[in-house]
Amino acid sequence: MQRPRLRDNKGKRQFELYPLGQIPPQMIYQMGKWFTYQYLVGSKDITGGVWGDVFAASIGGTHLDSSLGLADVIYESQCWSTKTVKTNNPHSQKRVRVISGRCSPDYSYGITDPHKDIQKTGTAVLSIYNERINIAKDKYEPLRAVILIRNFDTFEFSLFEHEVYRYVTSEYEWRSNRSGNLEGFDATDRHCFTWQPHGSQFTVLYDAPTSVIKFSVKHPPVLDFQKTLDQAGFDESWITIF
Repeated sequence: MQRPRLRDNKGKRQFELYPLGQIPPQMIYQMGKWFTYQYLVGSKDITGGVWGDVFAASIGGTHLDSSLGLADVIYESQCWSTKTVKTNNPHSQKRVRVISGRCSPDYSYGITDPHKDIQKTGTAVLSIYNERINIAKDKYEPLRAVILIRNFDTFEFSLFEHEVYRYVTSEYEWRSNRSGNLEGFDATDRHCFTWQPHGSQFTVLYDAPTSVIKFSVKHPPVLDFQKTLDQAGFDESWITIF
């Protein structure tokens, strides 16, 4: 069902490049081409920054390439938070832990001892994350997380999307684990979040939906170093020593 048009909508235009989770095959083929190129030039891994570049190029969008905020890739009024994780078996992975930035209750709320009141600290962490969502949604809508699960030993990938939405902070119970990290659980006792006091790293656990897209890329040969330089017309005049 489409979203209703309201008088207080402020004229924000709702735009979807494609329905949630239904990434068109031609875009998957574009991703495969860019991954193949990375391998050909000798890249050993697909970092978060590279994944942002690949996703943006595949959809014709723009990679903002900023360490701040959730809007990594934009296309008109829509944006994505691009995340990638590495596992042994991407095609069978049912759940993934995604690093979603740093949330500092000390900086934002003056909470200097995060273990003094664990529930208060956890609520503060979610409130900080919610505010990041608010900032992104002020400019872009819809806001999605597009998650790439990868394994470079077999060149297998799984890809899925989740809508990024604000969390109701009162719906989660926070506990400290053996490592001193805080973990958030929902009403069914399902582990949903992890926050690390040292470094303030915030992790969201995502379930892979039934719409997950599974694909693989053929292992290509790495381009010959000297032949590639010769093909580009390289000579030592390209190098300037100061």
